[in-house]
Amino acid sequence: MATTSAATTTWQGTLIEGAGRVSFDSSGVGTFDVSWASRSEAHNGKTSPEELLAAAHTSCFSMALSSALAKGGTPAEQLVTTAQVDFVPGTGITEIRLHLVATVPGLDHDGVVAAAEGAKVNCPVSKALAAVPITLVVETA
Repeated sequence: MATTSAATTTWQGTLIEGAGRVSFDSSGVGTFDVSWASRSEAHNGKTSPEELLAAAHTSCFSMALSSALAKGGTPAEQLVTTAQVDFVPGTGITEIRLHLVATVPGLDHDGVVAAAEGAKVNCPVSKALAAVPITLVVETA
């Protein structure tokens, strides 16, 4: 069975001077301010499409990796994933960098890296973002 997630953005004004609010409709967890300046200059307490993509990517990747590790008989104790999404005005999203710190009892560093590389390729958000270069750095604790 498919699930559908929804969000809504209400924008007022021009791209440069205007601003908007994005709400997470499915979960109801909140509504957040967004602006061109928060996307192209400094966040200043507002979010951006790239920050939202980073959040989506880290949660999807972590879920995919957690599943793979458990299926392999070495469930993770903890996975901390960070994503940095680069945006260049006039060009678009140019790179995504994932950074993982993993605590996986019973699995050596190379095993964690192999599982993480698989999750990077196979998580649905990575697949949706396949047009963008995605790199991964893995640290094991």
